[in-house]
Amino acid sequence: MKLLTTVALAAVLVASVPAAASAQDSGSNFKRDKNTSVRQRPRPDYEAAGIKAGGFTLYPRATVEAVNDDNIYAVAAGEQSDTVWKLKPEVAVRSNWSRNALGAFASAGINRYSDFDTENSEEYTLGVNGRLDVERGSYVTASAQWQSLVEPRSAITAGTPAGATAKPVEYTLGSQNLTAVKEFNRLRLTGKLDARKFNYKDQGRAFNQNTRDRDEFAYGGKAEYSVSPDTALFVSVIGNTRSYDIDTVGRAASPGRPAVAVNRARDSEGYVASVGANFDLSQALRGEVEAGYMEQKYDNYADLDGFNAKGRVEWFPTELTTLNLAVSRTIEDSVAPGSAGFIANSTSVGVDHELLRNVLLSASATFGKDKYAVIDRDDKRTAFNASGAFLVNRNVGLFLTYSYLKQDSSGAAKASSFKDNKLAASVALQF
Repeated sequence: MKLLTTVALAAVLVASVPAAASAQDSGSNFKRDKNTSVRQRPRPDYEAAGIKAGGFTLYPRATVEAVNDDNIYAVAAGEQSDTVWKLKPEVAVRSNWSRNALGAFASAGINRYSDFDTENSEEYTLGVNGRLDVERGSYVTASAQWQSLVEPRSAITAGTPAGATAKPVEYTLGSQNLTAVKEFNRLRLTGKLDARKFNYKDQGRAFNQNTRDRDEFAYGGKAEYSVSPDTALFVSVIGNTRSYDIDTVGRAASPGRPAVAVNRARDSEGYVASVGANFDLSQALRGEVEAGYMEQKYDNYADLDGFNAKGRVEWFPTELTTLNLAVSRTIEDSVAPGSAGFIANSTSVGVDHELLRNVLLSASATFGKDKYAVIDRDDKRTAFNASGAFLVNRNVGLFLTYSYLKQDSSGAAKASSFKDNKLAASVALQF
């Protein structure tokens, strides 16, 4: 019943938005722009001017990056280091209309390893998005995107219990989103529909990626009530279905064929129901926090449930410094044999500082812990990132980044544990 309620709410919101004027509303009770973060602050002298083309502006950009990685396979022993050369050309098109909006974008990521060319890869993204301004406080947005991606070696789902797979995991991801928003003075209703399709490239019997091919659909609604111009309370209910393409059954070992553990399809339905608040206070604090209950019911595995949490808070001690805190507790699908999913906990803290108008410094630390259902496995991750950006002018930017990742996996069904350090230098050209 809860899932049917969220579907109905989303459908009503989409259907009830009337066809009329503009969604721009400077007097909205839900604007959260009293404070501006370091990353959001406009820098007209260092922003791309773009290329005008009628009612649209074209924004081309290219980034060249060199990365020194001391553990390219993300393994515990026998680490290999290499220098990776990356080229990322991209272009975005945005409309210049006073009402409504339309945009498109395309990008490619070309990765070349100096010594281990079997790790070479290419990634591609194509997408379109738009916004229909209906009337003041009401609008509809839609987007569609197709991506050809490579899963990072350090991803929790990328390896095997013995370590790295023979080749990087490749997959395509198609995603669509439809969102409708309607404001009634102090009340704002939002309905969302999201669809995603994953298609993985197989790596043979020993690590059958086709078992991960799936369709995910999420739907739900959010009702917010503004208790003041800078604070709103809300209730949110989001349902989901996850449908896998095939059901793999394990087999015993035979001459020339290793044993494969039972790994049934992880089809499931679930929901997340939460209450929370969003705010933008004049005392230099902005954010959104929520907590509630989540449940995922699996067809072939034990169910998962528990309390959920999500939040992001920004603190602005000065105009030149932004501190942020983010937390999440979610249910994620697993690729580990015998377990359908795990509860993922994550906490991150970060700081951005504007040393000069065109010199930005950032640092962040993230701590994560995953608890798997049924099987004996716990994963802990610690990550640290530090970066500096020097904006030479509106066309050229220089960047230096250091990142560290440590993963500890424990239990009878543990995955690989490893440490990885990366140092990257890049230059971006934009017009």
